[in-house]
Amino acid sequence: MPRIFPLRVDVAIVGSGPSGAAYARVLSELRPDLDLATFEVGPLLADPPGVHVKNIVDAGERAAAQRRSEGPTRPDPEDRRLRRAGTYLLPDGFQQPGEYGIPSLAMSSNVGGMGAHWTAACPRPGDSEVIPFIENLDELLDEADRLLGVSTHAFDDAPLADEVRARLGALFDGSRPIGRKVQPMPLAVSTYNDGRVTWSGSDVVYGEPTRTNSRHSLYPEALVRLLRVESGRVTGVVVRDLIDGTEHEVEAGQVVVAADGIRTPQLLWASGIRPKALGRYLNDQPQVIFAARLRGVAPREEAASGEEGKPAIARQSGVSWVPFTDAEPFHGQVMQLDASPVPLATDEVVEPGSIVGLGWFCAKELQESDRLEFDAGRTDAYGMPAIRVHYTLTAKDLAGLEEARQTVRRAAAVLGEPLDADPITLPSGASLHYQGTVRMGTHDDGTSVCDPLSRVWGVDGLRVAGNGLIPTSTACNPTLTSVALAVAGARDIAATYPKDEGEVR
Repeated sequence: MPRIFPLRVDVAIVGSGPSGAAYARVLSELRPDLDLATFEVGPLLADPPGVHVKNIVDAGERAAAQRRSEGPTRPDPEDRRLRRAGTYLLPDGFQQPGEYGIPSLAMSSNVGGMGAHWTAACPRPGDSEVIPFIENLDELLDEADRLLGVSTHAFDDAPLADEVRARLGALFDGSRPIGRKVQPMPLAVSTYNDGRVTWSGSDVVYGEPTRTNSRHSLYPEALVRLLRVESGRVTGVVVRDLIDGTEHEVEAGQVVVAADGIRTPQLLWASGIRPKALGRYLNDQPQVIFAARLRGVAPREEAASGEEGKPAIARQSGVSWVPFTDAEPFHGQVMQLDASPVPLATDEVVEPGSIVGLGWFCAKELQESDRLEFDAGRTDAYGMPAIRVHYTLTAKDLAGLEEARQTVRRAAAVLGEPLDADPITLPSGASLHYQGTVRMGTHDDGTSVCDPLSRVWGVDGLRVAGNGLIPTSTACNPTLTSVALAVAGARDIAATYPKDEGEVR
């Protein structure tokens, strides 16, 4: 039987990652009278919708879910660029002559978006990372913590965590203010007495209020290829059912595009919505990784195990955080290896209790010239305008990367013995933290795409969401901030959308 798409909804949400899910959740809580529809280009991976793949216990099923997230074409086996499981790379156009480019520019297509594959790290921005014109940002971040299920206590019982943080603290904490000293990493995870650890995906953000909302519908494998705009107002979306190839017009009172930092500007551009800043100020975080064997400690021999058929993790050295400061413009993650998203190549036997991975993220100097370009004459595998990336590292960026390499060496030295001679500088794009492409601002002056409530300049009823909104240069993981900004936008819809269904504001 063909699927039945709605003729009209109050709010259409494009994308089911954490930010799109936050819109659905907040509106389900505050305005259960509204008809909501979420359209996701990728497939449903597992139940509940949006679940993190780490929570799929069976290794074969987990690998299959990751493969189903890897877009409409199979990866080229000859392509040696770094790619994480569950993602797929921009096939071409990722590097222009004379530029650094972003070779590992990656996306995922599945219910839950990148929230089905992320590390669940949710640090708060600090110093110049903070968006200065969001006055209630701390309260919004608190709400994002609630929606994502963030905790700093996930690894409280890890026997080596205190020792790791004590050694790092002796190196970094001296001049740091309270709140920016070495500390446990805030993680969107839940832990249980039997040893289980589950990782938050969009399923946690949706929560029961969204799942039990009879007026919210989720449509997997549904490509929104066009936004309809009339007289300066968005009026709906054009959806292609990727299961049977049919197209459907869905009217909407409001549209939220939360398709990620790459495909959100792509969809706006394809729809003729092209503010000057669209796709510009592209920000990827340069990243350095290293590994060290902890000095003077023995690995924990016993490993926690969950109930049969449920995921578990041996909590041993946990996940520690070295926060960004303007004086030390890096964000450091030090984690036991089974919590790391990037496998470290080593010939040694890996003992998670005594070996830690160190990842240092750098803040990128923002440039209008770092941008995405879209080509109406060429299309990608979904039939959308092809993407070309312009991206360079400045002298300041290169100096920051070198300083990060020296800093991560010092951090590894206080912890123990490095496993390799030198840190590894990952290729651009490996962070998956693409920001700035639909950045927010306070004025429609050509340097931003949307206002502080995520409303796109010049198009009534249209909002954008996701990491692409963040206008500052950051080194910390962006998801918590993105969800916080989505909360603000969803609250505004809830407060301003007419109670009378016959009136569209």
